Amino acid sequence: MKFLLETYKHNMCLIRKLNRERGTKNLKTKPRILICDPIEENGIAKLRQAGFEVDNKPTITHEELKETVSNYDAIIARSRTKVTKDIINAGNKLKIIGRAGAGLDNVDVQAAEKKGIKVLNTPEAPSHAVAELTVGLMLALARSIPLADKSMKEEKWLKKQLTGWELKDKTLGIIGLGNTGEKVARIAKAFGMKVLIHKRTPPSPKLLSELEAEYVPLDVLLQKSDIVTVHVPLTPQTLKMIGATELGKMKQGAVIINTSRGAIIDEKALLNALKSGKLGGAALDVFEYEPPKDWALAKLLNVVCTPHIGAQTGESQKAATILLVEKIIGSFSF
Repeated sequence: MKFLLETYKHNMCLIRKLNRERGTKNLKTKPRILICDPIEENGIAKLRQAGFEVDNKPTITHEELKETVSNYDAIIARSRTKVTKDIINAGNKLKIIGRAGAGLDNVDVQAAEKKGIKVLNTPEAPSHAVAELTVGLMLALARSIPLADKSMKEEKWLKKQLTGWELKDKTLGIIGLGNTGEKVARIAKAFGMKVLIHKRTPPSPKLLSELEAEYVPLDVLLQKSDIVTVHVPLTPQTLKMIGATELGKMKQGAVIINTSRGAIIDEKALLNALKSGKLGGAALDVFEYEPPKDWALAKLLNVVCTPHIGAQTGESQKAATILLVEKIIGSFSF
């Protein structure tokens, strides 16, 4: 009996020791996430509830990130933080880079792929907000809304000088048909516009039928459109894809809108086209450098500008956080 009792005590000691070791192991392997830019608090809470250890450092500098990134399994950024090759190479434990938003031009995707790091973003999150702003800018150009408002604040009555034009029956050329481009096309259809679409691969006949749109080569879109709007990501292939040659193919007096990325349009060529009268106007939410180094475009009277606010709605910001957090949680197995 004494032998059995001693054996029982010995086994219980081993079990308690094993449980302590398991607990320590679990603590050591708990996934760590570094948040480099501001995101919604409910997203942070959701990560912690899912079992992640979260460090929230929304003002972290590039050098600080480089020094500490090796401690983390995942990082979350918005547009402020540049996840460059040196950051990625320093991230020895990195499994995921999350971008709360659509564009990935601030992430070296190629460097991440070489190291087997998954890059996640949320292009679906801001699509409604950006599409609505695009149409808002279109209307601002058509009816000179910024100038009308400014003149009223200056106690000027410019009724006779502010004759605009209607969107109905105008031809809208949409370059790119992702989440945002498709939503712009649907709104344009409701306005009674004719829609032309250009993208790398033809849309399905079913989608074209739904949108009552026509798929055409880029040259045809530029030549036939009264309004051109750009909705493609910034890549080496799309960098300054709209330059002097492309702008020269547009209708005399046509207008162009850019709510994607500033460097997709050659700003010097655009400035020349606007000053010469080749184009009737432009609406820009994005610029090659933000804030711009050269404010010449923004100061033109036939240009409507906003400071990259396409995704700046409460709904869009919340959606970007929650969608990204859900994707990250789904990518880890505990």
